[in-house]
Amino acid sequence: MAWYDANGRDLPWRTTKDPYAILVSEVMAQQTQVDRVIPRWRAWLERWPTVEALAAASPADVIREWQGLGYNRRALAIHQAARQVAAHGWPDDLTQLPGVGRYTADAVACFAFGRDLLPVDVNVRRVTERTGHAFSPAAAQALMDLGATICLARVPRCGSCPLAEHCPSRGSRFEPLRKQGPFEGSFRQRRAAALRLVANAERPLHELGEEVVSSLARDGLVRVIAGTVSLPS
Repeated sequence: MAWYDANGRDLPWRTTKDPYAILVSEVMAQQTQVDRVIPRWRAWLERWPTVEALAAASPADVIREWQGLGYNRRALAIHQAARQVAAHGWPDDLTQLPGVGRYTADAVACFAFGRDLLPVDVNVRRVTERTGHAFSPAAAQALMDLGATICLARVPRCGSCPLAEHCPSRGSRFEPLRKQGPFEGSFRQRRAAALRLVANAERPLHELGEEVVSSLARDGLVRVIAGTVSLPS
């Protein structure tokens, strides 16, 4: 905790207990670099400062605002979650919200509602597995930063780690984890490019490709009417 006080990352969502703001940060940061998330999170909350404001937005506007963050289904999920919360309040079991898995639920519960839960993301899991120690929820943010900046996946910086003295994995090197295939030239890239075009203006189906449009439509990201592709209203 002393290490965190001196070295913790200055992330804007760490200054709030608003569950909505924290949920947005957690969903945005899934598979997206934190440095890219910070300005987008601020812009999102400026546009929709409350869960009720987001709930009142159209799916089309939400999808447009999300462009560039990737994994666009997350935009629809957080919008659906906002509508559920606006109508019924925050559930005790946050995994009941659309798109909210175990980690995200525990993160919101811990950071917003002060529940005695340690949210375990990839960084927290890495530190706990390598050290063999159990940590309290009070150490959650410190463990996340330790894993993100010191206890790295392949070559940890043990010389700078506050836990190194008693860590059984000190000095170890690790095999790279299996990574997702390259984005360039992938079907994911084609989907993203097609959605960007539709976000700017509706397009004829033949310009985008039926396979790509069918995939986007199954995820609820576009609709096709009489051969024309548009965002959901």
